Amino acid sequence: METLWFCLVALMLAVYVVLDGFDLGAGIAHLIVARCDQERRAVVRSIGPVWDGNEVWLLAAAGTLFFAFPALYATAFSGFYLPLMMVLWLLMLRAIALEFRAHLQGVIWRPLCDGVFAVASALLAIFFGAALGNVVRGVPLGRDGRFFEALWTNWQPGPDPGILDWFTVSVGLAALAALAMHGALWIAYRTEGPTQRRARALARRSWWAVLTLTVLVTLATFQIQPQVPHRLAQAPWGAIFIALALGGLVAVSRFGRRGDDRGAFLGSCAYLLGMLTSAAHGLYPYVLPSAIDPAFGLTVHSAAAPQHGLRIGLMWWIPGMALATLYFVYVYRRFAGKVSDTGEGY
Repeated sequence: METLWFCLVALMLAVYVVLDGFDLGAGIAHLIVARCDQERRAVVRSIGPVWDGNEVWLLAAAGTLFFAFPALYATAFSGFYLPLMMVLWLLMLRAIALEFRAHLQGVIWRPLCDGVFAVASALLAIFFGAALGNVVRGVPLGRDGRFFEALWTNWQPGPDPGILDWFTVSVGLAALAALAMHGALWIAYRTEGPTQRRARALARRSWWAVLTLTVLVTLATFQIQPQVPHRLAQAPWGAIFIALALGGLVAVSRFGRRGDDRGAFLGSCAYLLGMLTSAAHGLYPYVLPSAIDPAFGLTVHSAAAPQHGLRIGLMWWIPGMALATLYFVYVYRRFAGKVSDTGEGY
C-alpha cells in the first residue's frame, strides 16, 4: 500500500509539472515571442482558461502527501520553510500580475505586470528544479528525523549542504530550460503568425539547452546519489522511464522540424513525464534521502501513515481524482484550438 501511494504522489506531481509547466513556460517565453501588447494578450489567452486549474494538481499532491506520508510532510515543510515561503510569494505575484494586466490600462502598469509575470514564472521554474535537486541529492537529515538547510553554504554537496549548491542550481537551470521549451511549444501550438514563428524558434534553441543540461545533470546525479544507479541495477525495468524521456526529446526535434506543433508539444510532455518518473524510480524506496547517513533517510515505509488510513484514503482519492480528471478533459476540449488577441477575457 505504501508503494502504491508513492506511485500516486509521484504521478500527481508529474501531471502538475506537465500541465502547470506549460503555463509557467509561457510566462518565461512571452516577453521573447510576443513583441507588442496584442501578441502578449494572445499568449496569455492561450493559458487563461486553464492556468489556475492546473495548480489544483499541486494542491492535490500536497494534500495526498499530508495523509499518505505525514512524517515526510512534517519533515520537509519544516526543513524547507524558507524556500516554501519564497515559492508561495512567487505564486501569488505571478497570479496577481496575470489577472491585473487585463484591468490596468496605464503605460506603466501593464508592462510592469508582464515583467512580474515573466520573472516570477522563471524563478518558480528554477525553485521547483532546485527543490527536486535537493530531494535527489539528499538533505542533512539526522537521527531525530529533522534537518535545517541554509540557503547556501559552500556550494558543494556533502553532509552539510545548502539549499543551493552547484548541483541543485544545475537542476534548476535544467528545469528553466525544459519549461521554457515546453511553454514555447504550447504557444506555437495555440497561436498563429509572427508569435508562432518566434515560439518555434525559441523551442528549437531551448531544445539544445535541454539536451545538454539533461546529460550533465544525469551524469552528476549518478555520481552524487549512489541510490539511483543501485536502484537501476536492482530494477532495470525502470529504464522504460529513461526511454520515455529520450523518446520525448527526440519527438520534440522531429515534429518541430516538420512544423507539427501538437506532436512536438506532446513529445515535451513525454520528456517531462519520463524525467520525473525516472527520478522517482531511482530514489525508491526513499522519499527523502539523508546526506549524512542513508540509514537516517525517510522511506515509503517509515514515513507512511497506518495501513487502515491508507486504505480508507484510497477509497476517497479514486472518485475525487476521477471527477478532477473529467473536469480537466472537459475544459481542455472546450477551449481547444487557436487563440486570438480579440474577444473577452485577459
